[in-house]
Amino acid sequence: MIEARELTKHFKVHKRPPGFGAAMRSLVRRKYETVVAVDGVSFSIAPGERVGFLGPNGAGKTTTLKMLSGLLHPTSGELRVGGFTPREREPAFLKQITLVMGQKQQLLWDLPPAETFDLNRAIYDVPLRQYRETLAEVTELLELGDLVTKPTRQLSLGERMKCELAASLLHRPRVLFLDEPTIGLDVSMQATVRSFVRTYNERYGATVLLTSHYMEDVAALCPRVIIIDRGRLVHDGPLEALVHQIKPHKRIAVRLSAQVAASQLEGLGQLISQDEAQVVLQVPHEGLPDSVSRVLSRLPVVDLSIEDPPLEEVFREIYKRPATFIPQERG
Repeated sequence: MIEARELTKHFKVHKRPPGFGAAMRSLVRRKYETVVAVDGVSFSIAPGERVGFLGPNGAGKTTTLKMLSGLLHPTSGELRVGGFTPREREPAFLKQITLVMGQKQQLLWDLPPAETFDLNRAIYDVPLRQYRETLAEVTELLELGDLVTKPTRQLSLGERMKCELAASLLHRPRVLFLDEPTIGLDVSMQATVRSFVRTYNERYGATVLLTSHYMEDVAALCPRVIIIDRGRLVHDGPLEALVHQIKPHKRIAVRLSAQVAASQLEGLGQLISQDEAQVVLQVPHEGLPDSVSRVLSRLPVVDLSIEDPPLEEVFREIYKRPATFIPQERG
């Protein structure tokens, strides 16, 4: 569904020192520098996949999404989405994609979302029967209720984002580019958006490419992750394999019936945290059964759970050492 080969994007940026004199001189002579936003990125995404597109701020994620949706033209490289060249912006291409940006909105500020829905139906030439069916589905899944009849300016951020998603999917796109769709939302609303995206993907077989700084979004939605840093691809592969490669450990969280001394924890694993009621230990993945057995025999255990290291730690480690990371081959 999505093919990118040696995709690059360079921007020519005017730079000048501050001050009135520098501003006047820049009217007749300007100095420019080239900023490399995306540098030779290649990847392939199959129909129906949900893929996390991750990286630190300024890595080139949004620039890549804009090229995939045809808003920006690549400096070089090959790009195909659903068999189309995005930069040509053919009507058939535009009808099969959508781009949702958490910090942008398409809703008309002083009008209710229902007006934007009708406008999008006309723009995409959606048959009336299909439009009503899709609107009923997204209204139920997102629990829109009477939100669609209130002026947009009266809606909360979470309510607006739900309406944004509904407006973006009324033409039943086959490819979803989601750029920080849960930014600024509370925990409950984030869960609602994640559930909706997963349901839409499964119901229509849509391809999803998601950028997010919330690791809960990635863990819930994306079996595969593509990571870029400074415009270059540093990893492409399964999320689970990535976690095990970077942090080949498990964490044992133990709830205790009584506080224990530090000497009782010796030899059980690396101590991550400890308070009166709980201890968290990190142990090698291959030694997990023996570690659990020792914990149960030596500590007053009330409850015990086994977890992977937090995704935030995994990605923080990746961003520290991108140059040593080799992208995984995908067959």
